[in-house]
Amino acid sequence: MNFLQEPTAILFDLDGTLVDSLPDLFAATNRLLADLGRPAVSGQDLRQWVGDGAAALVERALTATGGLPEGGMAPMVRRFLDHYRGHTADESRPYPGVAETLALLRRRGHRLGVCTNKPTALSLELLGALDLLPFFLAVVGGDTAPARKPDPRHLWATLEAMGCAGAKALMVGDSLNDVAAARAAGLPVVVMSFGYCRGDPGALGADAVIDDFARLLDGSQG
Repeated sequence: MNFLQEPTAILFDLDGTLVDSLPDLFAATNRLLADLGRPAVSGQDLRQWVGDGAAALVERALTATGGLPEGGMAPMVRRFLDHYRGHTADESRPYPGVAETLALLRRRGHRLGVCTNKPTALSLELLGALDLLPFFLAVVGGDTAPARKPDPRHLWATLEAMGCAGAKALMVGDSLNDVAAARAAGLPVVVMSFGYCRGDPGALGADAVIDDFARLLDGSQG
């Protein structure tokens, strides 16, 4: 990789890229389903549903366990968020090498931000609990951006919040949303093979697929 030969603004996805957040999303989803008297879903099911924001996750879980409720989605999403809030980092952990790699990237002059479809407040809670928040100039969730990934405006809004509008930039993620958003924004994109991709990460059309977070340093001078 040669994307990081000079100081670059790097946009990171959160779930499945920086943090394995599946355990706590799994717990909150099944608490919601238990409230409704519905069967629990499996972790493998949930892995396929993560990445499009809380509302999409809840809708997929409800559809799989009996259909959408008559009262609409909004109350269900609120109840899910109530279960998840305050528990974002009970079992969730950064992937191996994340903190060390972020520290080295910062030391080498790269500017870092988080561009995630997760709600901003929950993203800040999770990153703060895992001591990752100080690495980032901005965290822009899907609820505070003008549009969410795969819309490129989410990436542009994050770069602007970082003070990096128009700067050389790179997207790092794990899903088709990340690749599609980067392509639409005209940015190169690296995909992590260990995330929550639905299907083969190598088939997403990224510029590179890596299986170790620390390999981002392969293309960084310093």
